[in-house]
Amino acid sequence: MAESIKFTAEELKSLQEIQNQYQTKTIEFGQMKVQKILLTQQLDSLERQMEQMEVDYTNIQQTERELVKTLNEKYGPGSLDPSTGTFTPVQEPPKANQTPPV
Repeated sequence: MAESIKFTAEELKSLQEIQNQYQTKTIEFGQMKVQKILLTQQLDSLERQMEQMEVDYTNIQQTERELVKTLNEKYGPGSLDPSTGTFTPVQEPPKANQTPPV
């Protein structure tokens, strides 16, 4: 049987430092993984919110189109100054079979 060899205090200290470094890195890897999971969850949440905003935006556009159609049917074509609420109708040219007003 081979005779046992005892490491020096310096060698044991070096081995312990390496073991501590491995433990530290293992903990850091775990922390980074948790951070990545949390960031992924936040990104997923932002993506869902953006998708909902796109749906909301499309709905607003549809509501606008419906309102413009209703107002055009009621007042005819023209332009609106939103700051004053003043509507200015567009003068339509007379139709070919109509006589212009005198």
